Amino acid sequence: MTVPYTGGCQCGQIRYEIWAEPLTLYACHCQECQKQSSSAFGMSMPVPRDAVVILQGKPKQWQRVSDSGREVSCLFCEECGTRLFHNPARNSKITNVKPGTLDDTSWLMPVGNLWTRSAQKWVVMSEQMLNYEAQPSDFTQLFEQFQTE
Repeated sequence: MTVPYTGGCQCGQIRYEIWAEPLTLYACHCQECQKQSSSAFGMSMPVPRDAVVILQGKPKQWQRVSDSGREVSCLFCEECGTRLFHNPARNSKITNVKPGTLDDTSWLMPVGNLWTRSAQKWVVMSEQMLNYEAQPSDFTQLFEQFQTE
């Protein structure tokens, strides 16, 4: 895949483009991601925040505190509820795109798992991936691993 990456919400009210390559892609097994995804985990694809362009619609935003104790702004479609982006307060240069909202998801290949200590018991973690019991203090390995894939 090459830029721009395109995506949107389920109902089509919000459409976006990403004009930079992703920095990494990982699955998060924290309880908040399980709730927001209504599944066993959520996925995050960090990109430079200024590379995200909203083409249509306006996401609604609300704040929450993550399992790591950090503030996160969550952006979603007010009409259908699709979670689109997370903007971490700790890094104003990054937006975590929820990659299931991309138009083409065929190329997605996470390189790591975060918060494995709260993963559902039936989820099998690959030893080929970077696995963290909680939030890593440094994402360098996740970025480097993604660049080599």
